[in-house]
Amino acid sequence: MIDPTADAPENIHHPEDAASRGGRPRDPAVDTAIIIATRRRLVIDGYSKMTMGDIAKDAGVTRPTLYRRWPAKLDLVVDALIYGFRAQRASYPVEAVEALPAVEALTEAVRRLDPTYFNPDGLVLMGNFIGETLRTPELLAVVREYGLEPRVSLIKQVIETLKERGEVRADVDTETVVSLCFGSYFGASLLHGTDREALANRVVALLWPSIRASDEL
Repeated sequence: MIDPTADAPENIHHPEDAASRGGRPRDPAVDTAIIIATRRRLVIDGYSKMTMGDIAKDAGVTRPTLYRRWPAKLDLVVDALIYGFRAQRASYPVEAVEALPAVEALTEAVRRLDPTYFNPDGLVLMGNFIGETLRTPELLAVVREYGLEPRVSLIKQVIETLKERGEVRADVDTETVVSLCFGSYFGASLLHGTDREALANRVVALLWPSIRASDEL
């Protein structure tokens, strides 16, 4: 499984990566091709309908090559989710969000919640996962752990930091703020399309007066 703390999204490593069963070094380009094919199939077909055979064909590899790396579809999807998070994180500006002025920090954190920040099909992907809840209930837990929590951890951290700095009220419910901000992308997309830059600014402009500390200007 991919290490979600690693920096480079293109380098996918597994415990057996040093060599294949035949003793030959693994080709990371093959792993990447499989992951990209998997992410595309998740968007087009959804988890239940996509097959390992289709993924192998799309990636230009044989089924044995695929199964040597990922023996089960769910294992492959976990790595595809982590790949997306790592690629998104690699695209972030290098500046530390927590060091920004309060409103700027919160706005940048909301901007990074956007499911389409790295992947234009991110909202479709999330919708497909939600649609799998009844057929594959264990998949939602995987999505939360590897696809959602890494993305919402930043805004949680920013809000808690602003509380410590006395710029956000100590009694503000961080989880509710995160839910409102994250959900705004889905609501905007369904109602009238999403302008990521404008939406983050609008959400924070509306939210900030209700969460800022009373002595914060």
